[in-house]
Amino acid sequence: MPVGIIIGTHGESARELLKSTEMIIGKQDNVEFITFVPGENTDTLIQKFTEKLNDIDASDGVLFMVDLFGGSPYNAASQIALPQEKMDVITGVNIPMLLETLSMRAVSGFDDLLNTALTAGSTGVKSLKQSLKDVEEDDL
Repeated sequence: MPVGIIIGTHGESARELLKSTEMIIGKQDNVEFITFVPGENTDTLIQKFTEKLNDIDASDGVLFMVDLFGGSPYNAASQIALPQEKMDVITGVNIPMLLETLSMRAVSGFDDLLNTALTAGSTGVKSLKQSLKDVEEDDL
């Protein structure tokens, strides 16, 4: 089974990020999400993450992909991941990160997949005008 992925965000965006990603690359196994809604706290999120961990195969590791460094989903996932060797928390989850990470799970181990997620998340952020400028410079 590939490395497990659990997406956690403020509000409902984790659900929508996964739905959008699956619209592009198809239904994914060993992937779950949690939402964080008003009235919940870190303890609630730890419980939600733990329930999702029980629903996936974590034998090859788990990447928690959350929206914001230092936010409640990050803090909850960190408490679970920190003592575990093959668990980590990645912030700034976006569709390019999910597309690349999910696509590479079949051929990548935990550490390589972690690096893939970090790279894809940052390289997926682009400026139209800067991209056009880069293309023009490459043509020279």
